[in-house]
Amino acid sequence: MKRLKNEASSVRRFKLSYVLLGLAAFYLVLICVKFPEFLESATVLSGDDADVALDVEDDSGESISVFHNSVREYAQVKPLEEDNEDEASPHKKPIKLHYGRITAAILKRQNMERNLSILDSMADEAWTLGLKAWEELDKYEEKGIEMNSILEEAESCPSWVSSSGAQIAKTDHMMFLPCGLAAGSSITLIGTPHYAHHEYVPQLAKTRAGDALVLVSQFMIELQGLKSVVGEDPPKILHLNPRIRGDWSRRPVIEHNTCYRMQWGTAHRCDGLPSKYDDDMLVDGYLRCEKWMRNDIIDTRESKIFSWFDRFIGRAKKPEVTWPFPFVEGRMFVLTIRAGIDGYHINVGGRHVTSFPYRTGFTLEDATGLAIRGDVDIHSVYATSLPTSHPSFSPQRVLDFSEKWKSLPLPQNRIQLFIGVLSATNHFAERMAIRKTWMQASAIKSSDIAVRFFVALNPRKELNAILKKEADYFGDIVIVPFIDRYELVVLKTIAICKYGVQNVTAAYIMKCDDDTFIRIDAVLREIQRVPPRRSLYMGNLNLLHRPLRTGKWAVTFEEWPEDVYPPYANGPGYIITSDIAKHIISQYRNQSLRIFKMEDVSMGMWVESYNSSTPVQYSHNWKFCQYGCMEDYFTAHYQSPRQMFCLWNNLLKGKAHCCNF
Repeated sequence: MKRLKNEASSVRRFKLSYVLLGLAAFYLVLICVKFPEFLESATVLSGDDADVALDVEDDSGESISVFHNSVREYAQVKPLEEDNEDEASPHKKPIKLHYGRITAAILKRQNMERNLSILDSMADEAWTLGLKAWEELDKYEEKGIEMNSILEEAESCPSWVSSSGAQIAKTDHMMFLPCGLAAGSSITLIGTPHYAHHEYVPQLAKTRAGDALVLVSQFMIELQGLKSVVGEDPPKILHLNPRIRGDWSRRPVIEHNTCYRMQWGTAHRCDGLPSKYDDDMLVDGYLRCEKWMRNDIIDTRESKIFSWFDRFIGRAKKPEVTWPFPFVEGRMFVLTIRAGIDGYHINVGGRHVTSFPYRTGFTLEDATGLAIRGDVDIHSVYATSLPTSHPSFSPQRVLDFSEKWKSLPLPQNRIQLFIGVLSATNHFAERMAIRKTWMQASAIKSSDIAVRFFVALNPRKELNAILKKEADYFGDIVIVPFIDRYELVVLKTIAICKYGVQNVTAAYIMKCDDDTFIRIDAVLREIQRVPPRRSLYMGNLNLLHRPLRTGKWAVTFEEWPEDVYPPYANGPGYIITSDIAKHIISQYRNQSLRIFKMEDVSMGMWVESYNSSTPVQYSHNWKFCQYGCMEDYFTAHYQSPRQMFCLWNNLLKGKAHCCNF
């Protein structure tokens, strides 16, 4: 009996040893599997500042390198058309990375210990928000919401809106006009100008013997296109600026203008002298500028003699009444802006004062905001006869889902030029205008040139949903998965370089904006003038440009410590050879590429780096227009969709004429 007990105990010890051995083996296997993560954790905790690269797989099973907490992480994500045989669905979802609690804590500590630049921090935030935006698109798909239902949502707007001065003050002196304006709409403001105050003008210190203090009383009333853009200054469809004390000359003046993409047009000024009564100068039959009293103009003796002679011979003379300037400091006024057939008409106190003709590219429907700034107290605002539906910002009215506007599949053979167009999520009209105009050039239709739009995501999930539908249908959009902002445009430029090298085999790569009109034939001829197999950097080049240290576009010394920028081509349109693009991607991969928030300056910096080892031909031509258009242009910038159609029609007639009105 005792032996049996001993045998039972030995069997138990034998089984226990096997269990322990099995657990030890499992532990060793687990350690081997998790060893890379352990090394990564040790690297982070040791304070190593190197970027941590994780190899993950996309839907096709291919390995992608994603860098965390760095601006490098965006363009490292595989371009959304890469190696995708289905051209009808050219984009893929960005990779979503899920971390455990410990890994997340390590990455958080890494963020804190790293000395991230402002640009890195922006990129990190944009990446996080971009993943959330894609998750919102997943919800659309999970709920089975059709994209057509998003497109067909009709916006109903009131026919009138009003606001008190207190309400406008709470909304940063802005009143929202839901569906813009239409012919016959009117806006009436009741306000009181402030009394003049002193302002110091340094420019006058030299001309006035040190007296640079001037009295100023002015205010601005602007119709703005709030729905036209997101993340940038809205276009000013009408800028009305009464200057009661004038341009520091004590002579009253009213200035009118427009502004598109931060570029002002030619100012139209009324200074008390009546405009010409010619048919081509009238606006709906009204003078552009009415006459008002001016102290510096008096009747001459000759004019009095002729007036006496007219009365002597009995010539009938229409009585003429000259009114004073309609705005007076401290006195209430009633101003009405009425939208006519040919332009805006401004009445003050029931009298017509000025008229401003509509300008090409600025439509009434775009005027979705009324902004009031300056030396004025607003008591109330009324907008009447407003449209009840929005004809231009409904994407279903802008996007023309026709087979003929679809992009051709990417060519398998070598092409001469790849064009990457920087665009924004809600620029549906701009992309559609390009598809219908210069993308119809014969060189593009014959697949000698390929064109793709590079678009980041938007905080508004419905816009991302529409963008996805647009990309699915037209097949010409590459979605870069981060939330768009101006400082990160450079990441799209890197994505264009990578796409032009990896997705297509192009000899030349061109970058442009979605408000740039390209004369494809002229650009090709200009490229062919360069000897083959020579590195090329072509565009409207800037030499010895200095960074602005003050103002809206200020660049700090931390961002750019040098006194001047390297030679660089203006961003609206420039061309590089594929070897330069390969150099950029190579430096980007080994994390030695210097990145600056101004993408055109960044490109100049990268080309300068490449030029230090390989000679690069810098080719300058003014016809790559930076501002607007010039005759016989190569590219025209700041062109609205309407201007693009006008330019295209001119080209079809054999004339490279501008459409600046």
